[in-house]
Amino acid sequence: MDQVKVTSPTRVDLAGGTLDLWPLYNFVGGASTINVAIDIWTSCEIIKLKTREIRITSSDLNQTWSFNNTTELLASPIQALDFYQSILRHFSDSIAQLPFGFELITSSQSPIGGGLGGSSSLVISVLKALHQFFNLSLPDTNALVHLAHNIEAEMLQTPTGKQDYFPAVTGGISVIDFNAQGVKQTIQTVEGTPLKDHFLLVYTGRSHHSGLNNFEVFKSAVKGDPKVMDALKKIRDIANQLKQVMVDQRWSELPELFRQEYDARIQLTPAFTSPEIEKLHDIGLKAGATAVKICGAGGGGCVLVWVAPENRQRVIDACVAADFKCLPAKPVEPL
Repeated sequence: MDQVKVTSPTRVDLAGGTLDLWPLYNFVGGASTINVAIDIWTSCEIIKLKTREIRITSSDLNQTWSFNNTTELLASPIQALDFYQSILRHFSDSIAQLPFGFELITSSQSPIGGGLGGSSSLVISVLKALHQFFNLSLPDTNALVHLAHNIEAEMLQTPTGKQDYFPAVTGGISVIDFNAQGVKQTIQTVEGTPLKDHFLLVYTGRSHHSGLNNFEVFKSAVKGDPKVMDALKKIRDIANQLKQVMVDQRWSELPELFRQEYDARIQLTPAFTSPEIEKLHDIGLKAGATAVKICGAGGGGCVLVWVAPENRQRVIDACVAADFKCLPAKPVEPL
């Protein structure tokens, strides 16, 4: 194959975040994480070259690196290449068999540290593109997520959860159940839910560090910190309630669950909130929003503002006046 291009959505988590981190869900007797894919995309393009050169291009960094072979690429000490090295190392045999070189080009629409699972989505985009380019069978969703999850843990050198990878593969609303038997994803459509017209995504302007924030929770949970364990159980219960609300289509209860999730999440660790998030929370509610939901591990990044259509423009105007950026993001149906 001379050229492939793959795109993958990012996500907004609706409930149960952090509990997708093994073995935290085991500490609370099993848990669920619910998220929705959004049309903020990552992409990977691979182009066959006439030479044996291997070229890596990051559109986001506006930078290209060239290497004579895989060994040279994998041995490079350039820190910006860690992402690519961690993935390409798993394809070194396939690369070695090529009689030609290639250029691998990546890009992401997600703000850096946006809390939208952008890096995880990009790992999925690269993995899907490499499988296509090398004419390899794509693993099933669970196997692909397992591979991506472990690659990113190796890359970041921190514990990582699994929820971010599923929507990048499948789109739609994901209900992901975690227990001792394994991980199971159920995919639901966005149509028929209020997500499309109540969904407003706002970027605080401050990056966050999800791995570090979650690791603080991880350490506290392992130590049996009663405050953290109580918050994790609350987050588990809220996610279970949200699952039932979706089944019964009791959509009017969503804002209250988002408010409860917000309170429980900042109980986990102060790092989950920030002056920007607190300011946005107050401004949004004052302007007519009914709830604010921290995305990912918080501390910055993006926030989901839940607002009725008739109040949407007033909330947008208030956010923009406070120097926050409203992103033109919408939920994505199953791919």
